[in-house]
Amino acid sequence: MKDSTKSVKEAIDPTTGAITIPIYQTSAFLYPEGEKYRYSREVNPTVLELGKKIADLEKAEAGLAFSSGMGAISTSLLTLLRPGKKLLVHVDMFGRSLRFTKDYLSSWGVKVDVAPAEDEAMLTMLEKGYDVVMVESVTNPLLRVVDIEAIGKLCRETGCTLLVDSTFATPINQKPLEFGASLVIHSASKFIAGHNDVIAGLIAGKGDLVREIDMMRRTLGTSLDPHPAFLTIRGMKTLKIRMDVINKNAQEIAEFLESHPKVSKVYYPGLKSHVTYAVARRVLKGYGGVVSFEVKGNAEQALRVMKSTSIVVPAQSLGGVNSLISHPATMSHRTLSPEERKASGIKDSLLRLSVGIEDVEDLIEDLDKALSKV
Repeated sequence: MKDSTKSVKEAIDPTTGAITIPIYQTSAFLYPEGEKYRYSREVNPTVLELGKKIADLEKAEAGLAFSSGMGAISTSLLTLLRPGKKLLVHVDMFGRSLRFTKDYLSSWGVKVDVAPAEDEAMLTMLEKGYDVVMVESVTNPLLRVVDIEAIGKLCRETGCTLLVDSTFATPINQKPLEFGASLVIHSASKFIAGHNDVIAGLIAGKGDLVREIDMMRRTLGTSLDPHPAFLTIRGMKTLKIRMDVINKNAQEIAEFLESHPKVSKVYYPGLKSHVTYAVARRVLKGYGGVVSFEVKGNAEQALRVMKSTSIVVPAQSLGGVNSLISHPATMSHRTLSPEERKASGIKDSLLRLSVGIEDVEDLIEDLDKALSKV
């Protein structure tokens, strides 16, 4: 089946024949009839169905749902790492992911190395040997497309486990397992659920690995409630058609911004000017729904633009049907030090735009009016 069919297809409820998965809003199940489920923190039928759906979309052996994207990341890393193990990440990733690896895992005795924001440096470091490597397939917020084909090949040769946070790419634009990843991670709060009304995380990958992480999830309690699981399943049904529109809208907006006199630089993998355009053409099927750009001036001018839109909403999240705009230096990446933001390339004049499914002409007009304020 194609992605659009997999996104829509649901298992029929065996008890009632319901054509949509019910919300099993219960903490426990009758024993022994409910022995498979027992307790919803461990296994819940609605949540279990969501795990199956992400596994299908990613062409994985198994999938699993969590209470958030960070819950998926932290649980996965805590499963795979122990004091003395070695982890490699890159500096230009989501701020909280970097904080968790650099601050917590390092204090716990894990050897954490942080690669610069370029593939060649990471590939050179990889040759030293690591137990786990974690990358973002498209980085947040400068949209560097990581060459997971090359990194996946080297990970296989050196025997390390590759984790790929593919939140920005989605299963529609890329399937990291096809490039040698052992595990793919999603903040399902973003494009997968797609309506800015859910907090959820997902993983998909090799069966044995996912089952091992599942045991840690049950212990840590990073379990997803059945109601957001239901909402995420409902959102997934339109993932393919939403991403088709979002990919198209984002490309047009990126091209508009690149020619705007009030914009000094645009970051979008679909632009020939982007530093990883060649890599993007090779490893992505679509360029995604996030466009980052630098306003001419400083933080004051950038914040003025962000606060001057009328259709685009100033908010920290991304991936929904409605467009959102944020200021990474004071929002998503505020936990990074000035030195870390500089190393990641995040300037005070940078804005991150999450493009929705609105009419693209309306979005362009709204952005043009906002930019006219500086």
